[in-house]
Amino acid sequence: MAVKDILDRLSISYIEVRLGEVILKQPQKEIDIPVLKKELENIGFELIEDQNVKYVEKIKSLIINHIRYPENYKTPYNFSYFIAEKTGKDYHYLSKLFSQKEGITIEKFIILQRVEYVKELLIYDEYNLSEIADKLNYSSISHLSNQFKQVTGFSPSAFKKLQKSERKPLDEL
Repeated sequence: MAVKDILDRLSISYIEVRLGEVILKQPQKEIDIPVLKKELENIGFELIEDQNVKYVEKIKSLIINHIRYPENYKTPYNFSYFIAEKTGKDYHYLSKLFSQKEGITIEKFIILQRVEYVKELLIYDEYNLSEIADKLNYSSISHLSNQFKQVTGFSPSAFKKLQKSERKPLDEL
């Protein structure tokens, strides 16, 4: 909404504003780019103009959205195909570009994002581990647990206990 407010205030016509992306109605040459950059920086965002950086940010956005909202996608859970299809670029090219820019592979980024989401779901305590594994398309609870432990150093249950022990009841604050 903050980005939409800036675009409206600067009279920049847009079709859609999504996570990490704005689709404009008007040509970029009609926009005062320095003013837009400054406005975005004031709210903690940046305008990405380097095409390679745009691809990397697009990949990140696609992965995060696919992990958090898999029900919105009809494609099979094959990220290489999914990313190539959504960007219109060869996956091997994108994979190499991503690794150069981010210092990790796309596959490692996917694992890190999945584990971060598992951590959130464990903290919220709305789903059991079996439901989380199913929700995030893990082949089994064991696979989820092994991947989680490799990334965090904790089993999911140990992580959950650690989070509960760090929380203080309101009456103790």
